[in-house]
Amino acid sequence: MRDDLEQEYVEYFQPRLPQLHRLAVMLCGDADRADDIVQAAVTALFARWRQVRQVDNLDAYVRRSVVNAFLSERRRFWSRVVLTEALPDRPAVTGQPADERLEIRAALRALPPKQQAVLVLRFLCDLPVSEVAALVGCSQGTVKSQTSDGLAKLRKKLGVLAPAGGGA
Repeated sequence: MRDDLEQEYVEYFQPRLPQLHRLAVMLCGDADRADDIVQAAVTALFARWRQVRQVDNLDAYVRRSVVNAFLSERRRFWSRVVLTEALPDRPAVTGQPADERLEIRAALRALPPKQQAVLVLRFLCDLPVSEVAALVGCSQGTVKSQTSDGLAKLRKKLGVLAPAGGGA
């Protein structure tokens, strides 16, 4: 019986790992950390696979597990350590255009974890408010306020003016 459960688990996760990894990369901004996040989520799910496989919307449950693993990882002290290729005492290189993606990623990383998750799920994963609320485990109103507050912080950090009409 155990072999049947393991086979079912492997058959479920094998085709979904690339999209779970993509979600984790969008959440954390780093492919190696994303591997760790997905690994933590799928390992926890394996331990409870007998119960988990019976949930109504398994794909949503698994995505929520990845989001929860990201949020949990962000609460740990070591997640605040940033490793860089260049030593901080080196003078900054001038005259080169900044990479917008790196600036946006850095600005996203500066947000609280839940706000970061909400913005990634809403705008990079293009999920509706109701699904983001279910994935993050909060109300739709909280998703809307976290989106608005997060976008305002990003705009301020990036020096972008708010759109006319003040909407998010």
